[in-house]
Amino acid sequence: MLIKKAADIPSSEITPKGLYLNRRKFVAGTALASAAAVAAGVGLHEMASPSSVAQANTKIDNIQKSPFSTSETITPYKDVTNYNNYYEFSSDKYEPAGLAKNFKTRPWTVTIDGQIKKKQVLDVDTIIKMATPEERVYRHRCVEGWSIVVPWVGFSLSELIKRADPLPKAKFVEFSTLMDLRQMPGQRSRVLEWPYVEGLRMDEAMHPLALLCFGMYGEVLPNQDGAPLRMVIPWKYGFKSIKAIVRVHFTDSQPSNTWNISAPSEYGFYSNVNPHVDHPRWSQATERRLGEFRKRPTLMFNGYDQVASLYSGMDLKKNF
Repeated sequence: MLIKKAADIPSSEITPKGLYLNRRKFVAGTALASAAAVAAGVGLHEMASPSSVAQANTKIDNIQKSPFSTSETITPYKDVTNYNNYYEFSSDKYEPAGLAKNFKTRPWTVTIDGQIKKKQVLDVDTIIKMATPEERVYRHRCVEGWSIVVPWVGFSLSELIKRADPLPKAKFVEFSTLMDLRQMPGQRSRVLEWPYVEGLRMDEAMHPLALLCFGMYGEVLPNQDGAPLRMVIPWKYGFKSIKAIVRVHFTDSQPSNTWNISAPSEYGFYSNVNPHVDHPRWSQATERRLGEFRKRPTLMFNGYDQVASLYSGMDLKKNF
């Protein structure tokens, strides 16, 4: 085994302290659980693995492959279901999988209202059946510098928007997450203003890459990954891809979004992946793929050049 001295290790190869501490917590928790299981006479093979704590395991039929997919290596399912940004459950990335175990996603309705002709309240399963499900292998980058490649399942948000029939004055779409202090313990904290809200300009929302998502890896979304319905906006940082949606609201003015409310100097409304605009506390020039060690360069718009025309003429440093 090669052991490097500190002077030989570039900063890009040093595991971030928070990730290291979270992994230690995860390993320690697994060891304690294993010891408890042995004491109770339960074989280790009978214990639920961390990735099975709150996963759906329900296959989605008749999925079509999408031409929008990347050919990059897919991030392992166990990583995507165990390392989650989901502040409604916890600000710790390893805790949502366990805390979301009993989260109830049925019955579930979504209110669609605002500047549209067809205001309605739809059952989530009615929404899911609106269009043929597509599998789209998308890159997904988090603002903290890590990224994943996931085979998401859903259909273009534009399908829902067209059925809502927006009025000409509808220029933005606002999304809201469920507010439920009993089921979502993270909402009892003041770390963010609740409920979580996000927004897109109408032309962004209508872009075919914007995915209304209800599955991944060929199965129904696990609770900790946003069940039963979430957005996936692959050219924007991960926090724009709002989870557990209960309202889609059409408006003529730019809506608020949660992280911009929390820290307006750090998180803008657009939040496009832009390696040339650093977060005030860290660089965005590189990223680390979950499960890998070395960093890689961050791509403009996360590599989705198809959306560049949406921002033609805009100052993307000012409109970050």
